[in-house]
Amino acid sequence: MGARRGGGWIRAAAALCTALLISAAGCTGEPRPPDPTPTDPDRAAAFALLEAFSDRMIGEGAPAVLIDVRYGGKAWTHAAGVRNLETREPAAASDPVRVGGITESFVAVSVLKLVAEGKLGLDDPVSRYLPEFWSVLHPPGPVSVRQLLTHESGLPDFTDPLLASGPWEKVTVRKISLEQQLALAATVPWEPRLARISNYSRTNYAALALIVERLRGQDIAQVLATDIARPLGLGATRLGGPALPGMVHGYVMVGGARLDASLPEWQAEAPSSGAVSTLPEVNRFYAAILKGELLPPDSVTAMKGGYLQYYGFALRRWNNTCNNRFYYGLPGDTDGYGTIAMTSEDGKTQLAMAVAYPPEPPTLGVNPLISELAEVSQDALNHLC
Repeated sequence: MGARRGGGWIRAAAALCTALLISAAGCTGEPRPPDPTPTDPDRAAAFALLEAFSDRMIGEGAPAVLIDVRYGGKAWTHAAGVRNLETREPAAASDPVRVGGITESFVAVSVLKLVAEGKLGLDDPVSRYLPEFWSVLHPPGPVSVRQLLTHESGLPDFTDPLLASGPWEKVTVRKISLEQQLALAATVPWEPRLARISNYSRTNYAALALIVERLRGQDIAQVLATDIARPLGLGATRLGGPALPGMVHGYVMVGGARLDASLPEWQAEAPSSGAVSTLPEVNRFYAAILKGELLPPDSVTAMKGGYLQYYGFALRRWNNTCNNRFYYGLPGDTDGYGTIAMTSEDGKTQLAMAVAYPPEPPTLGVNPLISELAEVSQDALNHLC
């Protein structure tokens, strides 16, 4: 992983590529944008910016970079690198990848469907649906369903004790049930707080998934397929199951050895980070949310959060300078992969990008490259006005 250089290189790349495109010399990279011309420098600069970022990632050792952009009824896609460092098959923009935290948006939709049906209340105590919640986790006070959705519960993250329990290569091959995730979180002291603040914990979505399972009478993977994948025709979007053909592999370095991180067993069905999808399907999903195809209008508004909030119910927002409004979506950072998805409020302008990270040792922290994915994606979208 290279050192973080901030936004300077992004602006420089955009300015350079714009100048070159105006002079018809162009910026090198593959594939070339299908529709911009030298008379459309802003749009061309957006794609040149994305290609420059992709070139940098590949140069720093990323196995693959995939990008899918939707704008004005058109599409632009880009793929660089390989699916697998062993077979060296070229990657394609529609290849399946692990999407990490984007999984939480899927789960949030299923939660809000239950709310819309009157089967679940956002401000109900979690213990109403999970009687063991209080006795197992011993929260310092009442916890609501809403607080789980917004990561304001203070619930400890189960991955801290899990990944501290042994070597990565041994821990990650263990299958961890939702109940076991809660039990692991219970081994960490739950600190009381005076005010509600967002504090990310994967255990929040383990508890939400368990509530969904109890109310639907199906496991969370089946519920997500029923609520989202089948209605939208998302054939490659799933939680759990075997590896899909053509999947892009991510890697980590452990003890000097490169290990495949594409399907760690502990995350295979994790509602916080386990989903596999393709970038076109991720874009289709977020467009469906914002166009009201999956949820009623009040639920979509709730997902977006308040005007002064940057994070709602598994939707984050970024500034859309084209109309002084917002893009909505989520980043997904997990061992071996970084993914970002941003969609305009009308669902018509979108960018999804996935990077199989340059192999590095696994960490409990956030990979700083995910911030760069978000920065370059937002800049590129704001060139597409």
